[in-house]
Amino acid sequence: MRFVTPKKSLGQHFLNDISIAKKIVESLSPCQNILEIGPGTGILTQFLIKKNNNLKLVEIDNESVIYLISELKIDKNIIYNQDFLNLNLSKLFENNNFSIIGNFPYNISSQIVFKIIENRKLIAEMCGMFQYEVAERICENEGSKKYGIISVITQAFYETKLLFEVSNNFFSPPPKVNSAVILLKRKKNLKIDCDEKLFFKIVKLSFQQRRKTLRNSLKQINVTDNLREHTIFDKRAEQLSVDQFIDLTNLINKDLKYLS
Repeated sequence: MRFVTPKKSLGQHFLNDISIAKKIVESLSPCQNILEIGPGTGILTQFLIKKNNNLKLVEIDNESVIYLISELKIDKNIIYNQDFLNLNLSKLFENNNFSIIGNFPYNISSQIVFKIIENRKLIAEMCGMFQYEVAERICENEGSKKYGIISVITQAFYETKLLFEVSNNFFSPPPKVNSAVILLKRKKNLKIDCDEKLFFKIVKLSFQQRRKTLRNSLKQINVTDNLREHTIFDKRAEQLSVDQFIDLTNLINKDLKYLS
């Protein structure tokens, strides 16, 4: 019987509890197309394969791919042996919507979320395991030090929910911190009510100097003195909700058009 050696370079910590694996799979809404990221030893895959006819897997680790094919008898034609971050998602299900699931590698978990957001027209839902701290940041509301860029940008397009915490004892090898499973459900409106490119820029600049007021952190955006006196600029980034960031984007966009 083959085994898979967890690789530190790939951020692998294999879940080893069947009941938790089943709970994760059951947390995902019924759907036609599912992509599992980083199946590893197939602990989630064994449940997914039973409930879904259109399942695909992306796994960068050659050893895991061999294991999935030889030990779990997974059809090699549904496995993409490559890096998820470089995968063309539009070709996976012929441009149809799909959901994502996985026990995500810790070292690329935030990048996975940002790729999901970039491909939100295709990805309706995501249920995944993250480091607890990252899971908290994604789901956090304004007014908290944990609230940041990934919170605002994710929540602009998806409803977020932290489902449950998972102790580090349930992984091989055990990570230094606990994990958590979160659920993202795409909002009905795929677009936000503002200039998206400017929105991303404002959110990123605001949190890069999060201790400063927006008046200082957004200095490099050349707005009129009149707008800069608006009370919203008295606030710090962590005090603004997603809707307030959208309002701020519209205020700045209108001002920039006036200047031009």
